[in-house]
Amino acid sequence: MDYTYAKVKTIDFITTITIDNPPANTLSTECIHELRSIFEELSHDDGTNAIILTGSGRFFVAGADIKEFVQAFENKEMALQMAKAGQALCNEIEAMMKPVIAAINGPALGGGLELAMGCHYRIASNDALLGLPELKLGLLPTFGGTQRLSRLTNTATAMDMILSSKQISADEAVQLGLIQLVACKEELLKTAQMVAQAFVQGKSMTSVSRAVECIMLSNHETLEVGLEMERARFAELFLTNDAKEGVNAFIEKRKPTFNHS
Repeated sequence: MDYTYAKVKTIDFITTITIDNPPANTLSTECIHELRSIFEELSHDDGTNAIILTGSGRFFVAGADIKEFVQAFENKEMALQMAKAGQALCNEIEAMMKPVIAAINGPALGGGLELAMGCHYRIASNDALLGLPELKLGLLPTFGGTQRLSRLTNTATAMDMILSSKQISADEAVQLGLIQLVACKEELLKTAQMVAQAFVQGKSMTSVSRAVECIMLSNHETLEVGLEMERARFAELFLTNDAKEGVNAFIEKRKPTFNHS
């Protein structure tokens, strides 16, 4: 299917979404709605086991479309709807039960960094810059930045990055735990593909999806609630064909053949 603001391509059950909204891949309202639609489709696509999110050209995503902000002056409801749309996109990505990897190919600023933080895993090119500069506009991060940055790093780091509005390098972001890997620009997508394959290749998607669900629940719930879900999902897997196949293959010292059921 053709899209206006993104290119979507699937190879070996790994689907790459390339945001393509030149010149800086800004997240306009229409772009956000289209991305939400793409992720919704992929969540039900049996041909997709993992997703890579990247940008075209020089930018990952430079942020929200600032020109749209002008329309919301003196209109609190419009501003609220903008925030809700951006948060909904990031929430829906985080709630995906298939691994979502951000391949940050260039500057990820404002809404762009917030979009990356909604993904499950982040890889950045060695020339990428990351930051939340919204306070310089008299605003604040509103696609989840104040909340996810604190959870991924700590409150002091979130205070530092948001209140200073500074941009950090990919290497600095690794040290803070904000991203997991740095790759040279030429190898970025290849590296993301390798990570995605490692996450799903030779695995049962019935167990992968439940593991992702349990891991991401830890961002929002207590340990007790998380452990309860972990027990429940573990027990449910004993009713699946893949669990029987996986255990029997181990005992019989052969590779399992999963049918994802």
